[in-house]
Amino acid sequence: MESTRLDRWLWAVRLLKTRPDAAAACRGGHVRVNDRPAKPATAVSPGDEIRARVGDTTRIVEVVRVIQKRVGAADAVTCYIDRTPAPPSDTPPPVARRDRGAGRPTKRERRVLDKFRSGLS
Repeated sequence: MESTRLDRWLWAVRLLKTRPDAAAACRGGHVRVNDRPAKPATAVSPGDEIRARVGDTTRIVEVVRVIQKRVGAADAVTCYIDRTPAPPSDTPPPVARRDRGAGRPTKRERRVLDKFRSGLS
């Protein structure tokens, strides 16, 4: 087997949950094969680079093996090389701390806190 349909492959390797979801993503322009917009019936063969927007992230994978039937997650991972860049490390914003027993903030302290919080957004 040298090639298969794009929507079938995306579903088989578990990048998208269902085959209709994969077809809808292709029709919606969320999937590209070798930097070209792809239709659900686009042929996929080993060596192709697929960019698929899944949720909020764009997955970049290279096809290693073509399969048509859905397989287990452990086998599905062997069918592609994941080249998705690591997400940026989001360090949590600093939290304004008050000493224990200091009571409620004064009006002035509250204004400083509000200014600090609005600067983070």
